[in-house]
Parts: sequence; structure tokens; C-alpha cells
Amino acid sequence: MDARVAEDSPRLAGWSPPPEKAPIRLTRIDDPQSPMPQIVRAAYERPVIRQMSAIGPFYVVGDPEGVKRVFLDNVANYPKTEMERRFFGVLFGNGLLSSDGDTWRAHRRTMAPAFAPPAVAAYAPGMADDARAFAERWAQLPPGEPVDVAHDMTRLTLQIISRAVFATDGAALGDMMEAGVNGAMAATQVGVLDFVPLIDKWRMARREARVAAVFADLDAMVARLIAEREAAPGGTDLLSRLIAARDGETGVAMTAQEVRDQVVTIFVAGHETTAAAMSWIWYALSQRPDVEAKLHAELGEVLGGRDPTHEDVPNLAYARMVIDETMRLYPPAPGTSTRQALAADEICGVKIPKGAPVCVVPWVTHRHRAHWDQPDRFMPERFSKEASAGRPRYAYIPFGAGPRVCIGASLALTEMVLVLATLAQRFRLRLPPGHEVAIQHRVTMRPLGGLPMFVERR
Repeated sequence: MDARVAEDSPRLAGWSPPPEKAPIRLTRIDDPQSPMPQIVRAAYERPVIRQMSAIGPFYVVGDPEGVKRVFLDNVANYPKTEMERRFFGVLFGNGLLSSDGDTWRAHRRTMAPAFAPPAVAAYAPGMADDARAFAERWAQLPPGEPVDVAHDMTRLTLQIISRAVFATDGAALGDMMEAGVNGAMAATQVGVLDFVPLIDKWRMARREARVAAVFADLDAMVARLIAEREAAPGGTDLLSRLIAARDGETGVAMTAQEVRDQVVTIFVAGHETTAAAMSWIWYALSQRPDVEAKLHAELGEVLGGRDPTHEDVPNLAYARMVIDETMRLYPPAPGTSTRQALAADEICGVKIPKGAPVCVVPWVTHRHRAHWDQPDRFMPERFSKEASAGRPRYAYIPFGAGPRVCIGASLALTEMVLVLATLAQRFRLRLPPGHEVAIQHRVTMRPLGGLPMFVERR
């Protein structure tokens, strides 16, 4: 979707701020460049719709009660499709995104303590340190020279995840990961031929070979780091925690290959989605000086000029609202997994036949006309406690929902609050005059061609 702002929107520093109660439209669901062009407008208005595609019919579930039916109430009836498991298996091996059944449940139990609140609190100081170091680099930028904020957020989140996962500097890992992710994404683009019998197996085999090649250097480094941790246990980074972890029910540890698959999944998915969210946060703030001013006021009141710590995160309520509203409009993964009905079912009064593909699409659910007031407008206040009261739980699903909700959601939110608070205390970001921002949708959703912005000292 083209993310161009409507004609009444301010564009750069020096604009007259809009009236306090006049929200600015950031997106339009009927734009022909939508990242979800195959989804018809009716999906944003009805609970469930049936659509046709080149490979047959599928069902789009937009209503929160329907999302709950698929992700929680009748979750056993809606496993991921074979195509999706194969796709993520090529990228991540047998990690949480690609595994299913008993293997997924065992690994989820084993990994859960590494993402519990005490563990997140232990990772937070490193996040804050990396954000401060990054702020110093931005402070040295020549005035009037735009930077690619999307690229910068990728590098920052790579550094943060490298420290949290491996307790190491992210420079070398970041280069390997960036090359791996870009190569893997190019290798795994899905087309109609991927659904043609016989041809699909040949194409998948080619993908596996290409992805293995682009990840070869990273795999070698991860294997070395695993061997080092096994030889010297007791570390507090995520890799050490996963090596030491045991299933609470069976007492079984993960194998080195399983640890590798989980670490790569977390590393890729964790930094990619967080980098995408942070990029859209800076874009959204640049379009709403009034929102930016409220954020700055909260940062001044809570922090008083000092850098944020993990203890500050619960007190930065408006910062969290900005993050939540940005992820509503620009969910880092705008389409979650496609499920396939094992047996006939009924969702919000619509009959779902056995074998039918069923899609839950956050991009659609977050804009559903029945559950969001002015859904195409950027209004962080909609996530205040008062405004959120009574909102259906499954109307907002940036991290998925149900048993397969993102295991790293708390980690990602802590990281985003700390990064936003650290950088927004020091800088304002503005688009170059006349620059139009469009969306590129692969697995995640990024600004097409990057996000050039001017970094202004506050």
C-alpha cells in the first residue's frame, strides 16, 4: 500500500501543527498499491469472506471472534498449511515458526523461561547501551544529510539481538545475517508454480539449496558459538539459556541442530519485525507533530533528560501507545499464517468446508470497520486504558494470538520502548520535501526503497 499522506497532512518541520483533535490519515485500504491487493474491500467490513484466487478459494477472517475461533477455541482444527510449513522450514529449519504438533509444544515449553520477565529484564541493559551508542553515531551526522532510517533501524536491531542472543558485538553477525535474510527472501518468493504438483517439489528443492548457501557462513559461526557455550556453560545470553534449557515435562534438552534452528528463527524474525516497526514509528511521528510533542513531554516528565532503563518501561505509557498504534496501522507481519481446516467448521456464521485455506490477516483485522473508529487514521490515544476498555482481545494481533503467539513479544516491546525513548529524547526525524513513502511487502512490511529522513537535534 502506498503510505502517502492525504492532502491535509503536514510533511516537514515548520508545518503548522494540526488541531489537537484532527487526526491525520496515513493509509487508505482502497489504494491499488496495498500490500494486500488480493484482499477485497468487503473483508474490512464483514466478519468472514470467501475469495477466489489463482489456486482456488480461500477464507479471510477479519472479525475478532473469528480470529479467536481459529487461533484459540478450535485451534487444533486449523494447523498451518503444508506449503507454509515448507516455506518456513526452508528459512528456519525446525524452529517455532515451522514446527508443529508435539515438537512445537516441547520446544515452546523448553524455550519459555528464556523469554520470561526476569530474562527480559536481564537483556534490557544491553538494549539500552546499544541504543545510547547508536544515538552517539546519529549525533555525529553532518547537518542536512538524510539517512536511510530503515537501514539504520535494521543495523541497530541487529546489534541488539546479537548481544541478547550471543552476548557479542553484532557487526560480523549483522553482515552475515543481512546477507542471509536478503538472499533467503529473494529465494523464497512464492508463485503459482509452487502449487503445481511435481513442479512444486523441484522448486522447493532449489530453494533449499539456495537458502543453505546464503546461510552457510552464519551457520558455521552459530555452530562455533554453540560449541563454545557447551564447553563453558553458565552464560546468561539467550544461546546459553537455550543450550541449558530442559523441557519442564520431560527433562529433555534440545539438540545442537534444534538450538541452531530456534536461534536463527529468533535472530531473523526478532530483528526483522522490530526493525520494520521502528521504521514505521519514525515515519508516523514525522507526520504528527502533535503526537510527537506529547511523546516528548512524557519523556521529559519521566526521564528528565537521563537515558531510560528497564524500570522506566512501565511508566512510558504514551511511548507504548505510539508503538501500539503504529503496529496497528503497519503490522510488521501484515499477514499471519494461513491455516487449513482439518474438518468442516463454522466461523461467525460462515460455513468452512473441510480442507479450506483460512487466512487471518492483521492488516485487515486492524482496520476492520466494525471494531475500530476511524481505522485508517493514526491515533495513539485509542490505546489508552479508557479507550481500550471493552475492545475485543483479538481485534489487535501484531504478534499473533493463541498458543502460537510470538514468544518474543515482551522482548520486542521492551526493546522498542527503550530505543524510542533513547532516540526521541535527542532527535526529531523529518522526510525530505516531496518524498513519498510506499510499502514493500514480503514476509514483513518495510518502506519500499528505504526511508530517507533528516535527523534533527532537539
